[in-house]
Amino acid sequence: MKMFRNSKVIITLMIAALLFAFGTANVFAGMAAPKQKNIILATTTSTQDTGLLDVLIPIFEKQTGYFVKTIAVGSGQAMAMGQKGEADVLLVHSPDAEKKFIVDGFGVNRQLVMHNDFVIVGPAADSAKIKGENSAAAAFKEIAGANALFISRGDNSGTHSQEKKLWKTAGVNPEGQKWYQQTGLGMGQTLNVAAEKKGYTLADRGTYLAMKKNLNLDILVEGDSALLNIYHVIEVNSTKWPKVNVDGAKAFADFMVFKNTQNIIKTFGMDKFGSPLFFPDAGKKVEDLGK
Repeated sequence: MKMFRNSKVIITLMIAALLFAFGTANVFAGMAAPKQKNIILATTTSTQDTGLLDVLIPIFEKQTGYFVKTIAVGSGQAMAMGQKGEADVLLVHSPDAEKKFIVDGFGVNRQLVMHNDFVIVGPAADSAKIKGENSAAAAFKEIAGANALFISRGDNSGTHSQEKKLWKTAGVNPEGQKWYQQTGLGMGQTLNVAAEKKGYTLADRGTYLAMKKNLNLDILVEGDSALLNIYHVIEVNSTKWPKVNVDGAKAFADFMVFKNTQNIIKTFGMDKFGSPLFFPDAGKKVEDLGK
């Protein structure tokens, strides 16, 4: 979903660019023109579907002279690209897989950027009667017990990984069940399928809010600490892949945790939804998030 279609968002982008330029003039004033201008960013569909990258990347490109090619896939696919040296930098939200990615030597300088949370959404009729349930795992168990249609991304994304954790905690193996369907698609497309088929799904709050007006799905379960959704930026290790744009990857990673960028993230979505779609976390500890 592209948010540039909305003139209000274009105005927001222009204002954000001006504020960012003012705040970073001294930071980038001495930066030499990049030798290798192209950067490949492998990231999640949620950062694309919410429109956040539509705001941030033009600012980064203007300030640094780099050109970013964004490939929005699931976190698992993004890290697979990094493992093959097909990306320079990652912006992902699958903590366990990210840690393994670093331990295996494929990435360096993993930095906390932001978080939002997952929500369980479904039709207002709520045949599984999960609305208001405090435990996401308990809600999943009730969905399975009711044989209620559940639409999974099934794409090895961060969202899919979190979903599988919740099924495991619930003591349910949904694979092969008639009520369990996998799309193999991104978050936005999966939400559309769930809406069309009147099924339940697990979604990040940002993408859900960005698409809410076109969906007939309600938030039924939220607030469980197990639903925290954390994003990190990771530079691909040039020791493994010498062709990686090291300077470009570092510039983008630094940009994502820079104070002015964090301030833009902090207010992104406020004008349209009345609340931010993401919460900036640079410099914080993961264990302190959501408190």
